[in-house]
Amino acid sequence: MATKNNNRILVPEARQALDQMKLEIASELGISNYNNIDKGNLPSRQNGYVGGYMTKRLVEMAQQNLGGTTK
Repeated sequence: MATKNNNRILVPEARQALDQMKLEIASELGISNYNNIDKGNLPSRQNGYVGGYMTKRLVEMAQQNLGGTTK
């Protein structure tokens, strides 16, 4: 059975902003130089925190956008 990759960026113009967000969140979590680290050498918990916080922040941004509020 072929695997389907759902980790594609639907809006290619957003790639740079998403990469920057990832680096900012990693830095906030105390993971420096995240873009140059071999992610395979990081515990899955740390990688999961970065992705989880990205998702949380993106959901917050969408909710604010839908609700017409700004932070």
